Amino acid sequence: MAVLNKIRQRSLFLILIIALALFAFVLSDLFRNSDALSAKSQNVVATINGKDITRVDFMQKVENATRQMGGQATSTQIMNRVWEQEVRNAVLETEFEKLGITVEREQMRDILRTNLATNPDFQNEAGLFDDNKLTEYIANLKATSAIAYQQWIDYENSIAVNALQQNYFNMVKAGMIGTIAEGKLEHKLEGDNVDIKFVQIAYASIPDSTITVSKSEIESYMKKHKKQYEVEESRDLQYVQFKEEASVEDEAEMEKDIIKFKTDQAEFVNGRTDTIQAFSKVKDHVNYINFVANSDIKFDDRFIKKTALPEAVAEDIFNLNVGDVYGPYKDNGFIKLTKVVAVAQLPDSVKARHILIPFVGSRSQSETTTQTEDEAKKTADSIMSVVKADKKKFVSLLDFSSDKVSNEKEGVLDWFTYDAMVPEFRDFAFTNDEGTVGVVKSDFGFHVIEILGQKNKQRAIKIGTIARKVEPSEQTVNNVFRDASNFEIGLEKKDFIALAKEKDLETRPVNTIKVLDENIPGLGNQRAITRWAFESGTDIGDYKRFNVPGGYAIVQLTSKNKAGMMKSEDASVTALPAIRKQKKAEQIKSRISATTLEAVASAENTSVRSALAINMKNPTISGAGNEPKVVGYAFGMKEGQTSKLIEGEKGVYMILVEKVTPAAELDNYQGVANQVQSTKASAVNTNLYPALKEVAKIEDNRANTVQ
Repeated sequence: MAVLNKIRQRSLFLILIIALALFAFVLSDLFRNSDALSAKSQNVVATINGKDITRVDFMQKVENATRQMGGQATSTQIMNRVWEQEVRNAVLETEFEKLGITVEREQMRDILRTNLATNPDFQNEAGLFDDNKLTEYIANLKATSAIAYQQWIDYENSIAVNALQQNYFNMVKAGMIGTIAEGKLEHKLEGDNVDIKFVQIAYASIPDSTITVSKSEIESYMKKHKKQYEVEESRDLQYVQFKEEASVEDEAEMEKDIIKFKTDQAEFVNGRTDTIQAFSKVKDHVNYINFVANSDIKFDDRFIKKTALPEAVAEDIFNLNVGDVYGPYKDNGFIKLTKVVAVAQLPDSVKARHILIPFVGSRSQSETTTQTEDEAKKTADSIMSVVKADKKKFVSLLDFSSDKVSNEKEGVLDWFTYDAMVPEFRDFAFTNDEGTVGVVKSDFGFHVIEILGQKNKQRAIKIGTIARKVEPSEQTVNNVFRDASNFEIGLEKKDFIALAKEKDLETRPVNTIKVLDENIPGLGNQRAITRWAFESGTDIGDYKRFNVPGGYAIVQLTSKNKAGMMKSEDASVTALPAIRKQKKAEQIKSRISATTLEAVASAENTSVRSALAINMKNPTISGAGNEPKVVGYAFGMKEGQTSKLIEGEKGVYMILVEKVTPAAELDNYQGVANQVQSTKASAVNTNLYPALKEVAKIEDNRANTVQ
């Protein structure tokens, strides 16, 4: 009992101890989970100016965009596109809220009227937009399909956002003015001219190899230009690739398989022996190439010129006789056996006219088409008979033609090349003689054709090709898998580069891969590699095998680069030239003591040159290029004055101002001021949003939420 009494007396103390323990447990869990500590979770893709973009909403928009793109972009490209749109909307919405800009119901109706004015579903009998039909349409969507109604809501939201943005941009443009003072300044910048003489000692006159730049100098330059060298977190990788490519032995086997078609061969099929004719003896080339030989390139029933043949074998094939077979030979990833099927003298181009008779089901049918195919054929044959009897009647029969474009030119199709027409029309026009009249059928209908002219007939051939795509054999694929596995195992004991060198494999370094990148140079779209490189459990030196198109890549993580200043080695690409230029300028200036152009030119073994009518608006010096600093000096000097040495973009300069010509005075500068205003307004479209984005608070969590 005494023990129980003591416990009761200290119950408050015990409760406090338990509460503190629970609090410590929760607190430690918060510290283990930084997302929870910062009130962020896997469900928030980004926070922009205090507004969260949820993962569910974001991924739904990515999914919708993916359907709209129809496979024309990668998942990461689509995601980035949606991201940019979401950021833009969020940044601009902040401005809308500050100004209290909204789209009211009546304004939304006006926008819908404008957007849907030409849609027949919302027009009355007079062809005018009908509000009642729109209201009925929306009510029907709401009652019958939740998905369709939501799509309509999304559509309204999108046009509302567009309207708000347009209103906002117009308001900003309205605030853009051009004052008279600005007009005067603009006129002065364009109209003031200066003539100068100058001497240029080009930086290029000093070889880069003579200029030494230390690592500390690069780092010092980076500190002075800090913003230029700030980078995101990134990873450096290296990889070796094992390609599943056909071996020499594989190609030899494929040649043996295809060369058998050069002779008659016996084949055991369905319990009996059939003889497969040699390719040279075949008449039915479509069946033989496409089905008997099962070619990877199907028969193309068209004539070609020598230029359409593979360059390496063009001469040999083009000069064959009908029935001759050439090959096997390798071309563009295929082993081929080619036969000349036909030879003809074909024109380069043809001029013809036609009357197109449509039938129900043809591509040229219209609402007034009633003839069946048989009826259209009879009509075409009748017209052909009339034209053959008297070609002068051709134009009078154009009322039967559904080709309204050529009808305006008396049915004439002026000088077209071989591949310009559908095959049936093409074959008739190019293989018959000038003056021939006939009827052919195509997907568009029946064409009554008269050949009016042909130019420059030359030899053309029709070929048939049995082809096998060059692919690795199963044995080769197995060998590649074995080699990749052995390399991966070997990395347990050996250095990556050393082992690659031992195996005669190329090591490919890939630097500064960012967390949302998907393209790995040399491997293409490999989002899985980027994800692995940024996983918390992947350490420097770790490696992994990945399936890549046509084989495998074994990838090693070589470096983790924190966000902040880039490595001096990487910065040297831009820092080195800039530092060298500074040192060259100092070297040039230190050796020149002359104070006149002629003396400087003589000492530096160069010449004095002239530049006329230079101006501030376009600070270019003839013969030297864009030199804004030098031009600025010129406009700050008086006539006859010689400058000190000036460090320009491409060299060190000394200039002499010969003549200053001020811009002509205007009676009124309002016109120039209006131009300034127009230029400012035009700049709003391109500069406003980037400026707002620059100062927006954007917390990007895509790397944590999107795979």
